[in-house]
Amino acid sequence: MKLSTKGRYGLKAMFELALSYGEGPTPLNNIAQKQNLSVHYLEQLIATLRKANLVKSIRGAQGGYILADKPENITVGDVIRTLEGPIAPADCVIEDEESECSKIGYCVTRTIWEKIKESVDEVIDSITLQDMVDDHKKLHNADSLMYYI
Repeated sequence: MKLSTKGRYGLKAMFELALSYGEGPTPLNNIAQKQNLSVHYLEQLIATLRKANLVKSIRGAQGGYILADKPENITVGDVIRTLEGPIAPADCVIEDEESECSKIGYCVTRTIWEKIKESVDEVIDSITLQDMVDDHKKLHNADSLMYYI
């Protein structure tokens, strides 16, 4: 199971918005530059995130995008599912979808796919954008420390 650029780039964009949360709107050009992404592609991703009420757009000269909620209330799972759709290693374990598999009642591998899906869900739903910001700050603080003897 591999995420597409939609999920990966969308999460990077949301991370940038979380970094600047409370400082006003961030233009897409700034996000694209900081994350080395295509502005045109970001426009498509942001439109999807906006429809899902994860971001809000602010018009005008000082406009851009802001998170629709606090970074601690938006999970990695929210972002990835919005852009990628259901996360599952096999179709038979996608929630809210009927499986066409005739062996669903006694399939040994289905149990494995369910466990994988549950594990992935647990991880992506336990990490918030705020966690990502906190990790980023820790990494950058560690880089800036110099010890002299």
